[in-house]
Amino acid sequence: MESPASFPHREPAFASAAALHTLTGVQYVYWTLTILLILVGLVGSVVPLLPGTTLIFVGVLLHKFFLPATVTTTAVVWIGVFWIFSVLADFACTLLGARLLGGSKWGMTGAGGGALVGMFFSLPALLLSTIVGAFAAEKLVGKRTHGEALKSGLGAALGFLVSTVVRAAFAVAMVALFAYSVITIALAANPT
Repeated sequence: MESPASFPHREPAFASAAALHTLTGVQYVYWTLTILLILVGLVGSVVPLLPGTTLIFVGVLLHKFFLPATVTTTAVVWIGVFWIFSVLADFACTLLGARLLGGSKWGMTGAGGGALVGMFFSLPALLLSTIVGAFAAEKLVGKRTHGEALKSGLGAALGFLVSTVVRAAFAVAMVALFAYSVITIALAANPT
């Protein structure tokens, strides 16, 4: 029987200063996939149609699965918590924006429907369709006056803008936490 010392030693991905030069082709693929998902996620946090924080979280999960020694489990869990909060904030801000400016359940439903239609076009189209959706639902189904319906539509658009800022902040926090975890592990593996 061979001694444990004779078995090949598997080093973590950042075990030495030369580790980046010794990554295998598959490890390059994993790093590239992680970085692409995170970058597209950052863009998606402010661009309609791309699930920004979800892409970041998927990138981190895949990275942890394929290269577990390069990111801590604690960081992955906290990134997951940030992802949950970003999803909740995304829905809540648009709906609450309409509600706080006097919108009813119809205005909130119309704002959500308008946002679904507008996200396939552009950011201005998304804002306009959110306003129009809330306005139309309040006017046609809620039987509100023009002024009340318009106020609800503007509230929905304001809520959407706030949700975009909140989502972007969560995306940046998720990426920063991932980067901090990776860099901390790399520095700990190479203390010189």
